[in-house]
Amino acid sequence: MEITYELWYLLPLSILIATIAMSSGIGGAVFFSPLFMIALKLDPIVAVGTALLTELFGFSSGLIAYVKAQLIDYKLGMHLLLFSVPMAIVGTIFGSEVPPDILKTIFAVGIIFIGTQLFSLWRKEEREKNEVNRKEEFKIHFEKLLVDKQGKEYKYTICNKNMGRFFAGIGGAFLGMISVGLAELQEYHLVAKCKVPAPVAVATSVFVVVVTVLVASVGHFYEFAVHAETAVINQVVNIAIFTIPGVIIGGQLGPLLQKKLPEDKMKIGVSLLFVLVGGFMLFTLI
Repeated sequence: MEITYELWYLLPLSILIATIAMSSGIGGAVFFSPLFMIALKLDPIVAVGTALLTELFGFSSGLIAYVKAQLIDYKLGMHLLLFSVPMAIVGTIFGSEVPPDILKTIFAVGIIFIGTQLFSLWRKEEREKNEVNRKEEFKIHFEKLLVDKQGKEYKYTICNKNMGRFFAGIGGAFLGMISVGLAELQEYHLVAKCKVPAPVAVATSVFVVVVTVLVASVGHFYEFAVHAETAVINQVVNIAIFTIPGVIIGGQLGPLLQKKLPEDKMKIGVSLLFVLVGGFMLFTLI
């Protein structure tokens, strides 16, 4: 197998992407999939599998950091996994049957929708309008209390659990098909709708995504190993030798950054980036 260093730029790029993903709870594959499809010209199925492999290492690295910080709501995470994992398996199975252009279109439209929803629900004026009432309400009424490693208390209530189950199932299916959707829909439900504190929501989302990606990746890796040509395998290996170390580093930097950056600015930036990436992918299909 021939190793080439022409893709060296993927190392710093992977560090940046993983840092953003881990600090915001957004799946890194939402950036890696279009990068692999558009810039590296990989077949969508191969691109999705490679993105999932990369995301698995990045989220696992971030998971370790959030476990140490004691920010994961394991009970909530296990409940969501009951719906995300089976649907991820279904998505993986049927994803290989969908034409490449359809996969690209689903991916593009999906992240544009998620981007617009995050933008509309995370506008600073919308949060400020409800912030005082929300803080007063949570001093009295809350169902869960989580205390992190530093002793900081997070009080919150999981609202509309049926919506959470639905999003976990749909997000798992999309993750299996196009490597993206689960983390983003969980952000939409937990943070935007239920007002769960961002550190807890992000950490719990990372836990759910790691387990779901691990299951979804098995199917993609099997398809890849059975059907991929030697040249394609060589290309994926040459990508992975740069992306995997990058996301492992970014997975440790992201939780640190999450404590520093204002949540509104982070979410608005990510939502705009989603719309731009999705729009560009649709443009390439014309």
